[in-house]
Amino acid sequence: SSTSPCRKPMLRFGALELASNLFLSPLAGYTNLPFRLAIRELGGLGLCTTELVNARSLIENRDKALKLIESNARDRPLAVQLFGAVPEEMRDAAQRLESMGADIIDINMGCPVRKVCRVGGGSAMMSELSKTAALAQGIVGAVRVPVTAKMRLGWDDANLTAPDLARALEDAGVSAVFIHGRTREQGFGGCVSLEGIRAVVDAVRRIPVIGNGDVTTPQAARRMLEETGCAGVSIGRGAFYDPWIFRQTEVFLRSGELPPEPPFEERVRVMCRHLDLMIEVFGETHGCRMFRKVAPWYAKRFGPAVEFKRRAASLSRRAQFDEILAEYRTWRAQFLDDRGELLPRFAPTPSNPSFMTDEPAAPAAIPTPQGPVEAW
Repeated sequence: SSTSPCRKPMLRFGALELASNLFLSPLAGYTNLPFRLAIRELGGLGLCTTELVNARSLIENRDKALKLIESNARDRPLAVQLFGAVPEEMRDAAQRLESMGADIIDINMGCPVRKVCRVGGGSAMMSELSKTAALAQGIVGAVRVPVTAKMRLGWDDANLTAPDLARALEDAGVSAVFIHGRTREQGFGGCVSLEGIRAVVDAVRRIPVIGNGDVTTPQAARRMLEETGCAGVSIGRGAFYDPWIFRQTEVFLRSGELPPEPPFEERVRVMCRHLDLMIEVFGETHGCRMFRKVAPWYAKRFGPAVEFKRRAASLSRRAQFDEILAEYRTWRAQFLDDRGELLPRFAPTPSNPSFMTDEPAAPAAIPTPQGPVEAW
């Protein structure tokens, strides 16, 4: 049914103008170059951010760090997310990234992982406001590209420091703030606090605040925009669950109409495109191995797919994937009607876990980071 559209003005981060107010959040182990390219091709996306990368590893030219920030001309605009707590290292890494072509430097102040926080990075930066603002100011002064920050609401419910930190970062010259509506203590559990995001929006004077957390549908994106007043929405696990979410959301915000779900053949096309990009970037053997954890997420919307998921778990060659897919199509035919559509009893429904809802439960099964991405 038609509902009133939710329009947003063009967004700017410093001098950089963005085509959309919808963003891909960094997700360790998932939001690599192949995934970013695959979803950019689907449309609706204003900005992608790399997986978080250790500033010191970058300065030391470590192969893993350099692979994490790998990009190309089709992957624009791109923010690179840095973590670290040593101001000089963060500054030097930011300058290095600028020289390599990064459009935005994003400082991670939100990662709840103990290994990151223990060294004063991630969410630990929310506990020392003046020190963190000084670190950000050092980066802003060292590069010409916009500098942004990704944070949580605070360390725990007793220390909701995000509004004060956002204001301090604005004064330090940061161009935008991304706020995940959970505390460090919550990790990825519980529900996102839209009131908490609203408090950050109200705390700053000029810079855009981008909301993040539990956005798995266009309706959830609109609700976040309307209830928090944030300038944009950043989507992480919801994008992996449904790569079309940016295009669908853009249409929904503009028109108030929900576009139809992509048909099976379109889902298969994009899945194969994603695999080809994985092979292009990581090589056939490693790319196929990495795709073993990706294929099941596409399959969640295929209807019955147990056979496909079982066989995709041992993927090692591109030709093998074609065989798996051909046999799966034959097997899947038993669940289709004369028009090639899933029979009603096999189609996704609200009681089926593969059905998208406004609730955050659907994508929660995507593994959440257990340590800095270098350790994955």
